[in-house]
Amino acid sequence: MAWCMQPFTLMSSQLSSMAQPLPDWSSMPKELLESIGKRLASGHDAASFLSACSPWRAAVPFATFGPLLLLPFDPDSGTVSFYCVSEKKAFSLTLPDVRGKVPCGSSCGWLALMDEAASVALLNPFTGARVGLPPADEHVAAASSWERVSKVHGRWFLRSGNISGNALAADAIKLEEMRGVFFHEIVLSAPPDASRECVAMAVLASSTEVAFCRAGVDSAWTLLGTKLECSVASIVHCRDKFLAIDVTGEISIFSRNGNATDATPTATPLPSLSPPAGLCHRSYLESDGELHMVGAMVSTFHETQEFTYRSMIYKCNLLDHAPGWSRVKDVGDLTLFVSKHFSESFSGTSVSKYKKNIIYFSEPLYGDPFDLAHRLEIADIAAGTSKVKKPFSEKMLGSEALG
Repeated sequence: MAWCMQPFTLMSSQLSSMAQPLPDWSSMPKELLESIGKRLASGHDAASFLSACSPWRAAVPFATFGPLLLLPFDPDSGTVSFYCVSEKKAFSLTLPDVRGKVPCGSSCGWLALMDEAASVALLNPFTGARVGLPPADEHVAAASSWERVSKVHGRWFLRSGNISGNALAADAIKLEEMRGVFFHEIVLSAPPDASRECVAMAVLASSTEVAFCRAGVDSAWTLLGTKLECSVASIVHCRDKFLAIDVTGEISIFSRNGNATDATPTATPLPSLSPPAGLCHRSYLESDGELHMVGAMVSTFHETQEFTYRSMIYKCNLLDHAPGWSRVKDVGDLTLFVSKHFSESFSGTSVSKYKKNIIYFSEPLYGDPFDLAHRLEIADIAAGTSKVKKPFSEKMLGSEALG
């Protein structure tokens, strides 16, 4: 399962131990850095170039190199692999901070990682920057899971009717089970290293509530009611507001009263934004200030027990008096990137080496669950056709790329 990641920086491992002082590479003229950046041949080269310092990162725009897929990784190894779609190449990166953790979000170019104690950290996989978020507590656990959960000596356990020492140990929540009990996905309002406030909102494992905190400010998560009838499946940040979307496609919008940054957001349902009937595999993203929905309309042939599907896009302007979905048949120069694993998806304008008016899915919408190879699905918006590409990675952990 995969996340779509923007290729910011890779950490260089080739600094030599020379006796003489190293040059101050950050002081190179901006014009020279931009000239070098335009000549970089690949995303891998760009990632190495960007690792030097912030002036070098600023010299290479996102449009030059498209998103990367983060492939499933072994939490015991501390090494992750990325796949560059445009170059059809994969490369690995040593990231000690992923050891012993499971991903629970990809937002604003940062990964959200959770360990067996339900402690959460944000990691920029290319710069190595790390920002802590509050851990899950008993209140989050009670809201997240239908089962009784308790914490003993730093580990979380699913509680059975008669708790003995042996039964409790057998019910310890494993690392790979954490997303199914606590934070299913964490979405950010802005990068945590930006000058503006970074707010995190989390989809809980099975709840009509969401969890909210301010990075670097709050010491605990605050639970917020969504006023939705079904469990929340996705969260999108659009026009400086968070949207909570339940499994049926119903939406609530969170707003703060007044301009106070410490005000707790309150939810208002948007009944006019029910999804079109029959639209499956819905994903949501923000593009140009508008909320977009990507889904598949399925046609079934009962005689042959076969089916076909067509990818469709809808959008709405949240500032309208009565927001509603309208069909989009052409997105112009936009290229849409949709993660099947997380709701974090995004669009890019004039992303070089990528086709326009196209949707790139991190995995096939209707793939074989027993096929461990990783494939992209590319949908032509105008034609309504889809094509599943040849495998780009064979038999790695999990059946999908992380997005």
